[in-house]
Amino acid sequence: MRARDLITDLPTVTLGTSIAAAARLLAQQRLPGLIVVDERGRPLSVLPGTQVLRLAMPDYCQEDPALARVVDEEHADRFLRSIADRTVRDALPPRPRELPLTDPGATLLEIAALMARTHSPLVAVVDDERLIGTVTLQALLERAVSA
Repeated sequence: MRARDLITDLPTVTLGTSIAAAARLLAQQRLPGLIVVDERGRPLSVLPGTQVLRLAMPDYCQEDPALARVVDEEHADRFLRSIADRTVRDALPPRPRELPLTDPGATLLEIAALMARTHSPLVAVVDDERLIGTVTLQALLERAVSA
């Protein structure tokens, strides 16, 4: 089994895509993350859903989760609405991480190692710098447990 056998066609976003639009894609399609592409469709990064959440959460709640308990629902909703004008660029880490990128011939073990090393639920599969699909953690695990 190779990457080409596991790829799926998932939506992509750009650095300028609004966080609201990215969050809608994640929620509506139940995705663990999105591949971020440049204007030519080449992968730049992976935007995990957790990064969208991180952008919406105040730092003090991330540092001390007990403080999140004292925030009432009305204020919590305000935090989520406050990111409406932010973009995918704002949600990505300031220093780029290793891009989980592989070729169509990568083995299951190679893909698993890449996901583990990069802490990414998605791997972009490229051929000649062109994104041809995505391997998700779910697809990888489903294949691994059925073998």
